[in-house]
Amino acid sequence: MAQKISLKSVFLALVLLSSFLFSYSSQAQEATEEAATEAPAEGGSNAPSEVPTDEARISEGKSLFDSNCKTCHRVHEKLVGPALKNVYNRAPSIDWIVNFVHNSSKVIASGDDYANKLYKEYNQTQMTAFPSFSKDEILSILGYIKQQTDKGPEVAAAAQPAAGAGDAAQSGSAIPEGYLNAIMIGLIVVLVLILVVLLLITTVLRKYLNQRTDLDEDDAELVNAQFSLSSTVKSTPFIFIVTFLFAAIAFKVVINNLFAVGIQQGYAPKQPIAFSHKIHAGQYEIDCNYCHTGVRKSRSANIPSPNICMNCHSAVKTESPEIQKIYAAIENDKPIEWVRIHNLPDLSYFNHSQHVKVGGIECQTCHGEIQEMEVVHQEALLTMGWCIDCHRKTDVNTKGNEYYDNLVELHNAESKDALKVENIGGLECAKCHY
Repeated sequence: MAQKISLKSVFLALVLLSSFLFSYSSQAQEATEEAATEAPAEGGSNAPSEVPTDEARISEGKSLFDSNCKTCHRVHEKLVGPALKNVYNRAPSIDWIVNFVHNSSKVIASGDDYANKLYKEYNQTQMTAFPSFSKDEILSILGYIKQQTDKGPEVAAAAQPAAGAGDAAQSGSAIPEGYLNAIMIGLIVVLVLILVVLLLITTVLRKYLNQRTDLDEDDAELVNAQFSLSSTVKSTPFIFIVTFLFAAIAFKVVINNLFAVGIQQGYAPKQPIAFSHKIHAGQYEIDCNYCHTGVRKSRSANIPSPNICMNCHSAVKTESPEIQKIYAAIENDKPIEWVRIHNLPDLSYFNHSQHVKVGGIECQTCHGEIQEMEVVHQEALLTMGWCIDCHRKTDVNTKGNEYYDNLVELHNAESKDALKVENIGGLECAKCHY
């Protein structure tokens, strides 16, 4: 009986052990399969075949993303809209993404479950429609997003050096302003000490010479001569020196003021709405072209209209007193009266598209580090001489532009220097004064 019970117990134990091992192996297999399914999506390596991987398309996608998408989206973190990491896998299909980019309102209105889920999750904020984007352009943007997804989020930058060290590093071997002031003060103190020492030496020598009895009358008169301020002031050399210095200083002041007529360098007027370029262009890296829509295609950069502001501020910081001023302008159908900062005389012609689109000139070249300005001010002189100096130093961006091929050939036949703006008529009067 004991033997039978023992065998039965062993049999039951083996059955339970087998069941446990089978269950554990099934769970492990399911976990492995799930990880195998999700891991590629996390890295982005299982993106649809339509998403391009060649560098040219990715570069195009980056440009489009920075100019149009970066205002509201990041790849690895939420901003106004969702993070776009793995969006090509999370969305129902590539065609769905194309339709949503073309007109998100239409997709939401159709009752699409995924679109309405996003719409509710992000406070019923509708994405700006981009009907002009072709499917290839949207795929290029997805290619850039895939590259950034595979690359992963950027590691936080190393701790910044102390302010003094940073300043010294930026200025290279230049002496900081504080040191220059200290040096100047030190030199003044040394000069004063030298004058005191010379005065003491003169006093000692005069006493010594007065004790001598072998001095003739002329030497004695010179030693005992008394300093007279009135005589010195009335003397011809003194009057000439004072008159010359006064005339030179007055002339310099007049010339400086004449050259400063019409120059507004440093001008930073108070605006009707406290807009911070440091937050928008700096912290959130919004491309200048997103708000200043004409900078690449027209003479003027254009002041952004309230509807551009509302692309974000219909959902972001809606209770801010400054944002309420935008709402008021829209409700009252009145434009925001921004104060123009950079002014050129009417006799001068300047074209933003020629410089930015064709010439490849960065905004900071003329406007300074705009992304660091809490309040925008005029950074450059914007004088005729300043423009001419730039035309003399700037190389013409001829790469990939057949318009310049003959000019480059003719220039290279006569000169080994790079083709400058001045070589293509950049100093001709009619270029700017029409």
